[in-house]
Amino acid sequence: MNNKKEKLARVGMLAKGVVYAIIGTLTAMAAFNLGGSKSGNENVLQFLAGQPFGQVLLALLGVGLFGYTFYRFYEAFKGSGDSWGEVKGFFKRTGFIVSGVFYGALGVTALRMVLGGSSGSGGSSVISTLMEKSYGPYLVGFIALCLAGKAIFQIYKAYSGTFRDDVNESSLSQQEQKTLIRAGKIGFISRGIVSGIVAFLFFKVATGSGGDTGGKVAAFEFLQDNFGATVMGIIALGLVAYAVFMFIQAKYAQIRI
Repeated sequence: MNNKKEKLARVGMLAKGVVYAIIGTLTAMAAFNLGGSKSGNENVLQFLAGQPFGQVLLALLGVGLFGYTFYRFYEAFKGSGDSWGEVKGFFKRTGFIVSGVFYGALGVTALRMVLGGSSGSGGSSVISTLMEKSYGPYLVGFIALCLAGKAIFQIYKAYSGTFRDDVNESSLSQQEQKTLIRAGKIGFISRGIVSGIVAFLFFKVATGSGGDTGGKVAAFEFLQDNFGATVMGIIALGLVAYAVFMFIQAKYAQIRI
């Protein structure tokens, strides 16, 4: 049974890598005038739906994302390391749950599209609805604060090298190890930058000073508008590097189940 759970977790990591690979590739193509478009999670689903055997691809991605959700929930409630009773453990395990819910929701959306539903624009509409409530700005501000914390943590992982902790590097060749380290550093920095921009835009929405709740797409538009298409393209390629890291991790992760 444990072996089946481990395989499910690895499939989940692979699915997450696919999501980032498509987001990064499509956005980089747009930045360098090679087609594509500034993309977020919903664009990934729309892209897959438009491919040959698109419904099959969506179904496979949806199942894979459920695998990642399972792994995150398992880490939150049964994983080793700092416990819920410790400050570090509380935030770490809470982060696992949030991540699991997020990717689980994306998996549900993928399967809904297979059954004839639409990917919709849930994120922006939910935030818009919240902002109409008296408590909305505070809640959106809290979300922005969490995203800012995530951004800082991603960049910390890049510079500290702690992203290597869950990979069994002894099983990697010398070239694979070099690729892991480079892809990890570049990938986590790029994720941190994107998360930081999304946090900034959410803060602006919460304080009524503009902003955009369009997630990664809004972050890429911010990069293009303020720093140019080339910088946007470089950050997008960084997300492709993160996808490469996830592909390597899917094969060599030290999964304790």
